[in-house]
Amino acid sequence: MFTFSDVVGKGLPMWTPKGATIRREIERWVVNEELKDGYLHVYTPDIANLALYKKSGHYPYYKDSMYAPIVIDEDEYMLRPMTCPHHFELFLSRPRSYKESPVRFAELAKQYRYEQSGELMGLLRVRSFCLADAHIIARKDQVKSEINRVLNLIEKMVHTLGLKPKDDYWYRLSLGDRADEKKYFKDDAAWDHAEKLLRDVLIERKAKFAESPNEAAFYGPKIDIQMKNANGKEDTAFTVQYDFVMPKRFELNFINEKGTLEQAVVIHRSSVGAIERLIAFLIEKYKGAFPIWLAPVQAVVLPISDKQANYAKKVADQLKEANIRVELDSRNEPLNARVRDAQMQKVPYILVVGDREVQSDSVSIRSRGQKESVSKPLPEFISALLTDIIAKL
Repeated sequence: MFTFSDVVGKGLPMWTPKGATIRREIERWVVNEELKDGYLHVYTPDIANLALYKKSGHYPYYKDSMYAPIVIDEDEYMLRPMTCPHHFELFLSRPRSYKESPVRFAELAKQYRYEQSGELMGLLRVRSFCLADAHIIARKDQVKSEINRVLNLIEKMVHTLGLKPKDDYWYRLSLGDRADEKKYFKDDAAWDHAEKLLRDVLIERKAKFAESPNEAAFYGPKIDIQMKNANGKEDTAFTVQYDFVMPKRFELNFINEKGTLEQAVVIHRSSVGAIERLIAFLIEKYKGAFPIWLAPVQAVVLPISDKQANYAKKVADQLKEANIRVELDSRNEPLNARVRDAQMQKVPYILVVGDREVQSDSVSIRSRGQKESVSKPLPEFISALLTDIIAKL
């Protein structure tokens, strides 16, 4: 699904066709779900002037995990380690009325962070990743409902992915340390308000959660969705952050009903986190036996002999025409060997075609994990498979 090359660089994954298929399906699904939920999907550059990150305050806080600046025309630029300042500048491209609030900018954003060599781990810890990122710029009285809306979306997404609360993920309320002014923005009242609001949301939702001091972002507390990685250690998968700092630094304002400027509040959130880390969790969960909608190959067609080669190609072509991911395996190998190879690849459906299937315009179907085969007309099989794919089964 993915590979690394020291020549390309440590922590920089390259996706094989099968891995790219899973990634592409997840990304399309994320964008579609977020558009349905009222997000405005945008594109912003992977690089920006260093002044942007100085303005946001990220540069002093995250300097050690950023790539070194690149000098271009006497200005310093950086590969972006986060997307929020880009979205804020997009918001500031014109005046905003309170009638637009909340503004929900979302992006599948490529980001780059310098992880120490010893911390790199498969897809879980990489130096280049794609975050399903979003920033909600809202009025203060909208924040609680927006955070609930975000959590509703996250829970919908994880349910579709087959992840279960308590077994696969749990909540963490990440708090700041008022005494640590080096790490956290100094505003005790804002911290108290934000932490109480997030805690109240989790309590009202009857969500099981643990509180963790000193895990907040420098600009505010957050709700983290935690999962266990392959080594049994806890990792943050998705996050929802309350931000009372950036609206001040970027002067993120709405023109309110009175015609005066009203400072906004920002919610940073990710619906499925980093695509790389999510796929790492899914690999561990499904052990390669992905749900049908995510399987890189959804069906493989096996002619018993060369006599059925033309019909097998016709079957594969009809599946492709229906946007089903299919492979035709007509190698000069025994049928049992080809069936075994497909089983090792954990393909959801193995379609064997012999003389009987040619004559009846059907396929003999062996479902993943089943020993027995069933015969169905090809159109009936295609219709049933498309129904399962659309239902995200």
